[in-house]
Amino acid sequence: MNKDGITLFLPPLSEKDPLMAKKQARSISLEFQISFSGSKCEEEASQVLDKMVQAARVLYLDELELYFAEADDSGPFSPRNELESLNLVLDVLSSSCQNTTNEKQQILHMLADRVLEVIDSFGVKHTEEMMIQEDKSDVEDALWKWGEQNGVRTKLRIAYYEGAGRGAAAVEDINIGEVALEVPESILISEEILSESDMFQVLINIDGMTSETMLLLWSMKERYNPNSRFRTYFNSLPQEFNTGLSFGINALSVLEGTLLFEEILQARQHLHEQYEAICPTLCSSYPDIFQSALYTWDQFLWACELWYSNSMKVVFTDSKLRMCLVPIAGLLNHSLCPHILHYGKVDPASKSLKFTLSRPCKEGKQCYLSYGSYSGSHLVTFYGFLPKGENPYDVIPLDIDASKGEDLPTEATTSGSDWTTHMVRKPGPFKKNGHYGLPPPLLAHLRAALQEDIIILHPVIPNSAIINEENEREVLETLISIFNPMMERLNDSECLDSGDSSWDVKLAQDFKNLQQKIISSVIAACSAGLEMGDHL
Repeated sequence: MNKDGITLFLPPLSEKDPLMAKKQARSISLEFQISFSGSKCEEEASQVLDKMVQAARVLYLDELELYFAEADDSGPFSPRNELESLNLVLDVLSSSCQNTTNEKQQILHMLADRVLEVIDSFGVKHTEEMMIQEDKSDVEDALWKWGEQNGVRTKLRIAYYEGAGRGAAAVEDINIGEVALEVPESILISEEILSESDMFQVLINIDGMTSETMLLLWSMKERYNPNSRFRTYFNSLPQEFNTGLSFGINALSVLEGTLLFEEILQARQHLHEQYEAICPTLCSSYPDIFQSALYTWDQFLWACELWYSNSMKVVFTDSKLRMCLVPIAGLLNHSLCPHILHYGKVDPASKSLKFTLSRPCKEGKQCYLSYGSYSGSHLVTFYGFLPKGENPYDVIPLDIDASKGEDLPTEATTSGSDWTTHMVRKPGPFKKNGHYGLPPPLLAHLRAALQEDIIILHPVIPNSAIINEENEREVLETLISIFNPMMERLNDSECLDSGDSSWDVKLAQDFKNLQQKIISSVIAACSAGLEMGDHL
């Protein structure tokens, strides 16, 4: 802090960040000066605030966001990135208010209030609230009471939402930094609970048996254990989870032509093989512990869906990272712009897992949790839903040889030639800067690879402008040739009668529609680029 102003710092990039070099290439400053002098002090402070937010966005970029971000793009990049960035700036402003003069505090408080307003308006813009239904459940009420008896503290209540089922609503206004839910470590269901089970001594001596598989087998039995201390929790769980792993023949027929079709089939085959390798043998060798009625394929699939859709990775007070089930927390629904971003470490002082808000939640509004930065295909397969809004992680991977052209001294060397995989998503706004709303690393790679081919085919072309024009056309036509067959396969796949209202067919059709929108928008962007080239 200096005499005439204040210096604000954002934290440096971590040397452990695998994306450090790519972020440094964006040449951001992490030091910011506010002079606090002259009549335009407030205006200057606001400009500094904008620069701080832009820099914070770069700090929090993940690999996918970096891939799609253009070099001159200052964001926002995604709801997750924006909330992370705004909360970081808010923390810096709040901590800087300490040990400074009242005049400077006023400016810092003004900036902090402005960040709070942006977070609030950003959340409202990206949240689609669903209607609360009035039906109630004694089972879930019992779970809530059980949680309170075991030390759970919360500012939430169970609510029921159209199209989503159960959720959690705020019983009062909850502000940023406040705890919406606090679950004691003592009722987290993790591998620690296995030692209390009669099956532990059997499973621990089986070669290759993992704690994750043990927990699946434990859950299958504990679900029906009348003496279980988690009986109320298991009673509150659905009889069917309705994830992509449970898709029927009709739903899979709708998905033909999509990568999700293959992903679901491979996942189910893996689970079948796992089941056949474990359960029949255990039931035969230890019938008193592993009763065959509890260890059917359907029960195994239920346990798998439970852990895929409800488990969380949590660092316990002994500093060990464990996969666990968190009673009560499983009721919170996912959002692309959640209220709760971080919940992965047990607080050592209170020995409880705290769910702290990164954006405010008003009384009566649904409180959302982030399940992670997942694509729609992942959410369909393991959670059984597609999120509302435009998911920046909905991508279509491309099978392109990323090694070709990597040594060429072209645009690729400065625009991301070190990307080893390529993908597309719904293009951003069309810009006349040679990007067409498509990912720069993909275009850079294709330009490099195809320019090599053009030079080989036309070695006597003297004008580099002609080469570049021909190269650009080849790039766009190549992309169209990749995506036109994809669209044809989707259009040719089975479309069932609208009278089939089963949940899995509806979800499969929604995913197929999403894929068609992405592909058609990529084709449209490429076609617009070709048309623009014809008018140059």
